[in-house]
Amino acid sequence: MKTFFQKMHGLGNDFVIIDERSGSFDLTPTRIASLADRRRGIGCDQFVTLSAPADSKAAVFVRFFNPDGSEAGACGNASRCVASLLGQERETDRLTFETRNGLLKAEVLSRDATGGAVVTVDMGSPQTDWQAVPLAKAADTLRLPLAGEPAALSMGNPHATFFVEDLSEAERGPELEVDPIFPDRANIGFARIDAPDRMRLRVWERGAGFTLACGSGACAAVVNAARRGLGERRMTVEVDGGEMVIAWDADDHVLMTGPAQLAFEGTVDLEAYPK
Repeated sequence: MKTFFQKMHGLGNDFVIIDERSGSFDLTPTRIASLADRRRGIGCDQFVTLSAPADSKAAVFVRFFNPDGSEAGACGNASRCVASLLGQERETDRLTFETRNGLLKAEVLSRDATGGAVVTVDMGSPQTDWQAVPLAKAADTLRLPLAGEPAALSMGNPHATFFVEDLSEAERGPELEVDPIFPDRANIGFARIDAPDRMRLRVWERGAGFTLACGSGACAAVVNAARRGLGERRMTVEVDGGEMVIAWDADDHVLMTGPAQLAFEGTVDLEAYPK
């Protein structure tokens, strides 16, 4: 039996979304990795599943998986895409969905005729304690004891942000992802501050490599820039795929605004992929 899927992207950061609210599929880590393969599968930066929520306030429970099949706690761009889909389905511009790291609220600000939308997602509060990141040992998360002294925090997943003048330093991403100081690996961001309200960012994503955009990475970079006195609490973040706006509000929540786009829909024979 063929299984329906939707392919979406936020600034080129692309996702395969499968709805399991009517019944679960045998989506093992091996099968997810096979489906995420760009040559032998559908291809995506992350794989997303929707299922029935446990919390009555939520429209759906959302899980995020890296293309190697490992589970991620958060994904900002995918959250915008899910909000766009569910808002259209439920005929509302405001909704709440459940994730492994709690409830997220989203608002669809506008839509167009191509299946695109502009969405704001409340990504919650950044966690700056070393145990929350997590780190392997106690350390000052404002300046980690690594060359370049990155700042670290969790946005539901671990992030370290290096502030650099030359973005070619991003080539250090693969080795830094697996540095022993990050027991769960980490997303590694490289930010160049171009103005108090603007930065250029590249992110090596844990389990995915370089992507055209990383929403949670952009959130982490803006918070870390503000913590270090390098930028304002609201900044436009330019990534390889375009721009998004990140605001760290007075209530300590991080609001991410950017596009979500439906690319195409299709069906796939899951049994054709190893489990």
